[in-house]
This record gives sequence, structure tokens and C-alpha cells, in this order.
Amino acid sequence: MTDQLSQQDVNNTAWAACDTFRGVIDPAQYKDYILVMLFLKYISDQWADHYAEYKKEYGDNEERIRRKLERERFILPYVEFRDEKTGEVTDRFLADFHALYERRKAANLGELINIVLDHIEEANKAKLEGVFRNIDFNSEANLGKTRDRNRRLENLLGDFAKLDLRPSRVSEDVIGDTYIYLIERFASDAGKKAGEFYTPKQVSKLLAQLANPQPGDRICDPACGSGGLLIEAAERVERRGSRDFALFGQEVNGSTWALARMNMFLHGKDGARIEWCDTLNSPALVEADRLMRFNVVVANPPFSLDKWGGNEIEADRYNRFWRGLPPKSKGDYAFITHMIETALPQEGRVAVVVPHGVLFRGGAEGRIRRALIEENLLDAVIGLPGNLFPTTSIPVAILVFDRAREKGGAREDCKDVLFIDASRDYQSGKNQNVLLDAHLTRILDTFRARLSEDKYAHIASLEEIADNDFNLNIPRYVDTFEEEEEIDVAAVEREIERLEGELAEVRLRMKQYLKELGV
Repeated sequence: MTDQLSQQDVNNTAWAACDTFRGVIDPAQYKDYILVMLFLKYISDQWADHYAEYKKEYGDNEERIRRKLERERFILPYVEFRDEKTGEVTDRFLADFHALYERRKAANLGELINIVLDHIEEANKAKLEGVFRNIDFNSEANLGKTRDRNRRLENLLGDFAKLDLRPSRVSEDVIGDTYIYLIERFASDAGKKAGEFYTPKQVSKLLAQLANPQPGDRICDPACGSGGLLIEAAERVERRGSRDFALFGQEVNGSTWALARMNMFLHGKDGARIEWCDTLNSPALVEADRLMRFNVVVANPPFSLDKWGGNEIEADRYNRFWRGLPPKSKGDYAFITHMIETALPQEGRVAVVVPHGVLFRGGAEGRIRRALIEENLLDAVIGLPGNLFPTTSIPVAILVFDRAREKGGAREDCKDVLFIDASRDYQSGKNQNVLLDAHLTRILDTFRARLSEDKYAHIASLEEIADNDFNLNIPRYVDTFEEEEEIDVAAVEREIERLEGELAEVRLRMKQYLKELGV
């Protein structure tokens, strides 16, 4: 009999903890409390497990144990309270989950949790600075008045006390996947607000495989949300047997940025650099006063973002918008342009999820689209089904750009664009449609083989696209019209005659029966 906890055990217990808040607080808000508590429980159990190991090895030699623990991924310091008048220590405890659980009846429980998180952040500045800044367990506005707040927090601690996250009981992968599982469930409940932090796993998986990250690559998501897409890309490299990659992300929402940082740690991606910033107006991934360049850039940016900063960046210091300034009311091409400008010249790959309007809208967007095509950067256009996202039911597309197609790049001779219409391949869901692995495999096989397929894929030359006035609307290239089956009129007439004959016989018999009954 195994002593290990299964993924489902951990998921179920973690999700049950949400009952404390469900129906009381908006899911987009209570997710922060749950995910922070999961993170605190994880580092506390890991610390306790390692302390027990060192205790076995060094006995009561607390000095040696302390030196060993100081080399852990995260340091748990001690919290001390002193008498204001005498300065004497009135209480001292390890800043961890278990100390909070012991004090779950405290009248100032919310304040105590905040203090523990502050101490942990202070002791781990290099890794955790700012991560807990946006969460307040003592907030009356979010968690209610003192009595209600304390009751909810006591329940929350009680729920997480049931979770044993010691490394000897549960693997790091399981904890990381539980974190993703909770984010998916929160996204399902949060509706439109989910777009700030969540990209469906299958879409992330597809995007990561289209971008094809390699060992040694620098990988960036400039609108990273909770970081799921970066983790998918990293795991693509790890499946090749390598951990040689570097992850970079940017996220404008402070609480989502904190989730992304914790997500990285829970998946063992401690080296990831995730910046809290507005990518379009204040890019933070900069070196030597220039934008950093990456081998792979992937993103699911907000669709058609209004007021994205078009007024402020007409004179962009990084000259990202030299092909033209996107309209102020739609930020799609601002993100696309930023991504291309941060991909390494002659080799960087870009994969981005976009609304279909990006494919055909005119004006400034049409001019930028034409420039990108004439520069031979666009590699593929892939149409996906509608209703894949919790935030919108519209169908979306993926654009793949490859800077290896530039002059001097390894693929400079490739002058066509692959169109794939995968809009009819999905499994219907109650609230959302889902891409199955078989659907992903078909897209990826077609993308890699780069072949036309009747009613599914088409290779278009640049001349053909120019003839379409650089309009990329997929039906212009992939004909999915299904002709109706030809009708045999003579056979239909014969069938009608047969049915009319049967009807006449039935009427005659009915007439006879009614006559016999005297009706």
C-alpha cells in the first residue's frame, strides 16, 4: 500500500477548501486567498519534512540543523512579539502554516497571517519580494467583519491542515498540477474575469508546440497571466531531457503577477523572471537600454484591448511601432508588433492567439499586416473553434511568425503561408468547447508537414495573398463548403407514390371500421 497522495486526493481537498469562500466572495477574488494558502502550506510542509530529516541526522544539534535549513529553497524565519514596555519576548514562533493553525482561535487571526507572510517575504526577498503585497487576510472589505472573518480564516486553516504536502507524501509535480487545477476551476467560475489570469490548457499546449522551444532557448510571454503558457513551453524542453532554458514573463495585473511567481516556484522554475509591468507602455524586460530578445515569444494577450496606450507611445523609445501605430481602440497589433520586435532577428519564433478581426480589418491594422507579410515573417494562420475561452465565445486564430524567414535566416527561401481551418474540430462542452489531443495532433501534423489538405489546409503564395489585398480571412484560402448530396428525383417520386397508396388503403380500412361501428 502506497503512502503517496494521488493528484485527485490533493485536488479534491484543495477545492473543498474553497467552500469557505464560495458564495460569499467573488471567485476572481477568493482565488488569491486559496492559492496563497496552498503555497504557504507547501513551503511549510517542505520545511517541516526537511527539519525532521536533519533532526534524525544531527540529533539535538540545532546549530547544524539551522545551517542546513538556511540552504533550503525558502527560508522560514521566526516571528517575535515583545512587550512594549519591558521589551521582553512574549511570544516566538516559526513563521509557517502550522504555527498559524495552532493560533487559529486568535482574535487577530487575519493580522497574524499577514505578519507571517510579511516575515516570509522579508526573509526571501530575492525570490518573493512583493508576492504577498496584494493579499490582505485582515481585510474587512473582502472577508467581512472580525467575527465572520475569523470564522472563515479558521475554516480555511482547518481545510488546508488536512492536506499533507510533505515531499515524502506528494511530489512537486502533483502540487504544481493542483495549482493549475485550481486556476482552471476558478476560471470556470470567474467567467469574463478569468481572461486576466487563465489560458485553457489545451490552447497553451498547442501554442507551445507550434513555437517549438529548444534546449538553450530564452522563452518569453509578454502577457503571461498566471504563467501556464510559460510552464507548458518549459515542459516541452524538459521532455527532450534538458533543463537548459530561461523563462521570462510580464504581467500588468499585480495579483495575477503574484500568482505567476508562485506558479513558477511550485513547478520548480525558480529561475523564471516575471516582471510586474505594462508590456506596451513600460516594458521591463530590458538590457543595455534595449528590449531583450528571445528565441521564442508566445502569448494569449487580451483581445482588442481598448485604451492600450496608443496616445502615449507614438514616440516609442524602443521604436517598436515603425510599421505603423495600431488604432487606439484596439491593441491587438501593438502586442503582435511588440512580440516580433522582441524575437531574435533571423531565428526567433512567435505564436500568438488573436481574434479573427486581426486577419481582415483595414486601416492602420491592414497596413501593419501587409508589412509583416511583405517582410516574409508570417508562417501560418490557424483558425480555432469558438467558445474555447471562459471570457468570450468568439472563434479565435493563432498566428505563427518565424524570423528565420527573414533575409539571411535559415528559412529565407520559404515564401508561402500555411492556412489551417480547424474550426470544426472540437468536443462540445456544457459551458465551453474543448480541444482534444486528437485535434491538436491533426493541427500539429499538418503544420509540420506543411501540406495542403482538402477542406482543412492550404498553402498560399505571397502573390495569392496580395491578390486578396493582404486579407487573411481563412475562408478565402480554405474552402470548407460541403456540397449537398445529389437528390434522385425519380426515386423520391416513386417513394411519394408508394406512401400515397398506403395512405389510401389505410383510409379505406378506417372507413369500413367506422361503418361497422355505425359511426
